[in-house]
Amino acid sequence: MRQAAVCRVLAIMGSGETSPTMVTVHRAIVARLADHPGAVLLETPYRFQENASGISAKAKKYFADSVGLDVTPLAGTRPPAGAGGENGGAGAVRSAGWVFAGPGSPTYALAQWRDSPVGDALRDRVAAAPGATVLASAAAVTIGVAALPVYEIYKAGAAPHWVDGLDLLGALGLRVTLIPHYDNAEGGTHDTRYCYLGERRLSLLERELPAGAAVLGVDEHTAAVFDLAAETVEVSGRGGVTVRRRGVSMVLPAGTLVPLTALRDLVSKGIPPGAGGPATAGAGHDAGAGHGASGAVEGAPGTGHGAGAPARATARSQAADRAGETPLALPDIVAAVQRRFDAAERGRDAAAMVAAIIDLEAAIHAWSADTDEDQGTEQARAVLRSLVTRLGKAAQDGLGDPRDRLRPAVEPLLALRARLRREGSFPAADAIRDALTAAGLRLRDNADGTQWQLDPTGQPPTPTRSPDR
Repeated sequence: MRQAAVCRVLAIMGSGETSPTMVTVHRAIVARLADHPGAVLLETPYRFQENASGISAKAKKYFADSVGLDVTPLAGTRPPAGAGGENGGAGAVRSAGWVFAGPGSPTYALAQWRDSPVGDALRDRVAAAPGATVLASAAAVTIGVAALPVYEIYKAGAAPHWVDGLDLLGALGLRVTLIPHYDNAEGGTHDTRYCYLGERRLSLLERELPAGAAVLGVDEHTAAVFDLAAETVEVSGRGGVTVRRRGVSMVLPAGTLVPLTALRDLVSKGIPPGAGGPATAGAGHDAGAGHGASGAVEGAPGTGHGAGAPARATARSQAADRAGETPLALPDIVAAVQRRFDAAERGRDAAAMVAAIIDLEAAIHAWSADTDEDQGTEQARAVLRSLVTRLGKAAQDGLGDPRDRLRPAVEPLLALRARLRREGSFPAADAIRDALTAAGLRLRDNADGTQWQLDPTGQPPTPTRSPDR
């Protein structure tokens, strides 16, 4: 009887790890496990927060409802001084079939995991142990040779600097710093790519990386899935994975499957001349700005060599084509619903307006399990309230064409005016015209008769005094 292949998977997610966008990726990873005797959720990155239990409850519900996985939350923090044995959850981390860690503070997680039993257990899982290990957002930041203290720089104003990482990827021959949220665009008018660093600060920090190290960036709602038994790397989700070295970047778009050796070569030997593109500085970027050529690596489907804007556009278009297979991120859903609602309002389609509101409410509910603080649910709720208000106003004013209500009164008056003009009774015809204009109608005479419409401003225009002759 053929023995089932041992599952050894490391998945690195850029964001959205407990959102609808990553459900398919999580299910695919769990499906690789012949069985999963234990599923562990490491609370460490957010353990210091007052709402830690609430975050764990939301994550536990997400994995149960969306992935069919019963997870056990573990503190995973450094054992108390003088404690013996593998406490702090290290034993559970070693024995679990599936281990997950995600949002929170990278530096807090590092302080707990560095030179600790849990950190050693995570390192052993990546190096040789069977099972699936999923590290996302803050937890993903910790796994490189150098780590980015995101909050200290972006929120507290510390000078850009690196701190020592766990270097879990060193066991795979990858000397990198891992940057999630790589294509973040929340800044709008200012550059928040590269996990809120922006190009200016990343360019400065890149010079301070340890010798031989490169940047490995994972876009939001995207996963780099390492099959450690087959030694392959697959990019799944909505964006791409970027290798950046000395300011030159190469993107592996969603759908790319490459040998791990190819990724090692990009990191250690650098991007071949002509195969990458320079990073793009500045704000006003789109989803993919700052990326170089798309996946110019042997084994990457639908990709090619070349630098500059055409290659970046190719990467974005390929990711966009595959985005249809992945649920939209919440801000994208909100924008789409707003467009639908606007079109329905213009078309006076009450049922379509209601359907748009219901779909937005359902999306907000689906995203409520996301433990990421920047998921956009508050903004989505604000839009939902505004759409409900607009629907209420439409119900009050009526969605029917107001011309239908006015036609029985207006058209007989226009017929009378036409007869008066034919008979030469111009003062009387003028009076009818002025009365209709004052009531908010616009009249236009042509060879086919008089056309009329409501003034779109809702304000009665100043009556014209030209004679109706």
